[in-house]
Amino acid sequence: MNYQDFNFTAPDNQQIFSVNWSPEDSTGVKAVVQLAHGMAEHIMRYETFARYLVENGYIVYGNDHRGHGKTAGVLDNVGYFADEDGFFKVVGDMVQLTGIIRERHPDLPVFLIGHSMGSALARHYIFENSDKINGLVLSGTMGDPGLLGKVGVIISKLESTLKGRKHRSSLINKMTFGSYNNAFKPNRTEFDWLSRDSNVVDAYVKDPYCGGVFTSGFFADFLVGLGEIFNPQNIAKIPASLPILMFSGDMDPVGGTKPLEKVYRSYQKAGITDVTLKLYPEGRHEMLNEINKDEVYKDVINWLDSHIPEGT
Repeated sequence: MNYQDFNFTAPDNQQIFSVNWSPEDSTGVKAVVQLAHGMAEHIMRYETFARYLVENGYIVYGNDHRGHGKTAGVLDNVGYFADEDGFFKVVGDMVQLTGIIRERHPDLPVFLIGHSMGSALARHYIFENSDKINGLVLSGTMGDPGLLGKVGVIISKLESTLKGRKHRSSLINKMTFGSYNNAFKPNRTEFDWLSRDSNVVDAYVKDPYCGGVFTSGFFADFLVGLGEIFNPQNIAKIPASLPILMFSGDMDPVGGTKPLEKVYRSYQKAGITDVTLKLYPEGRHEMLNEINKDEVYKDVINWLDSHIPEGT
C-alpha cells in the first residue's frame, strides 16, 4: 500500500494537511473514498479503516480539518476553526479536496464518508456540492439539538465577545459533552462513550491532539452550521438520486436512535429515494473503532460496492 501526505492551500492561504492511501497496483480500483473526521481528533485515526478500504479496491483521501491535527499545527491552535465563518470554511476545504481528487482520478466515482462533526460538515456539503460525489456515508451523525443548540449559539457568541473567540469554553463543553458518559457508569475514563474497545479509548486519551476543551469561537461557528443542516429548505436542495447510508451504535449519545430515525425520515420526506439507516446493538459513538468494527467495515464496503455506477 502507498501512503502520501501533502498540503493544499485554501483561498485564505490556510495550509490544509491531507493524506492519501492507495494500492500498489491501481488495476481494478473501483472508486475513491474521501474521509471527513470528527471533532477533537485527526485523520490518522482512520488509518486502519483506510487500509481496509484500499485492500478492497478503493483509493482513500482525507484531511485534518482546521483546528485539528497537523492543520492546526501547534497544540495551542487545536479547537479553533478560524476568525470568522469557520464551519463554512471547513466545508469549503472538503470541497477543494474533492476537486483535487477529481483532477487526479477523473474516471473514478467519489464517495464521501463523514464521522460525527465530519458528518455534519458532509451534510452541509451536499446542499450545494452533491454533484461532486456519487454517494454519502454518515457515521455517528447527530440529531437536532433544538433549544440547547440555540442557547449554545447565544452563549458562545457572548463568550466570544466578552472573553475572545479563542477562550476555552468549559461551559459549552459541559453543555455539549457533559452527559455523554452517563449511560456507561461506572466510568473508567471521560471518553467511555466513544467505544467499548478500551484500547481505542486509551489511545484517544493519550493522544495530545484528541479531546480537550474547544474555544468559544469554534462552538459559535459549529453550532450555527449545525443548525443549518436541519433546515427543511436546505434539505430540499439535496438531489433525490443521491444515495445516503447512515450508521451508528444504538447506544451512541451524540445522536441516539430516535433522533437519527428523525434525520432518516427527514431525508425520505425530502424525496431522497435511496437512504439507509443501520443501527448496531450496544454500539457506541465510533462504530469504525468498535469491538465489532469488522462487521461495520464489511457493511460499508458492501454498500459502496453496490453503489458504484455501472460502466465505471
